[in-house]
Amino acid sequence: MLMHMLFTLVLLMGGGGGGEGEQGSGGLMSFLPFILIFVIIYFLMIRPQAKRQKEQRKMIQELKQGDEIVTIGGLHGTIAGIRDQDNTLIVKLNEGNKVIVDRSAVNRKVQAG
Repeated sequence: MLMHMLFTLVLLMGGGGGGEGEQGSGGLMSFLPFILIFVIIYFLMIRPQAKRQKEQRKMIQELKQGDEIVTIGGLHGTIAGIRDQDNTLIVKLNEGNKVIVDRSAVNRKVQAG
């Protein structure tokens, strides 16, 4: 869908057949479709991804003992301890079972409720 819209935009901006009166309009006008495509891609793909990454980093830095989390691997547990020296978490899976995971392995924090 996006590629179809971009292709249509390029055709509209780039024109069809070049007439004799269009020879002097080179330069910036020939790059306009590429600039518009980049702007569209930036707002539809790059900017939202950067925003999600920023929110993920903030969530990982704000983790504290007692938070319920889900790791990237799908393990559900509660943070039993934080080791700042090697940037890891001790996660309690259930009674008697604890694992050590990197902070970066946390996918999301489970909301209470």
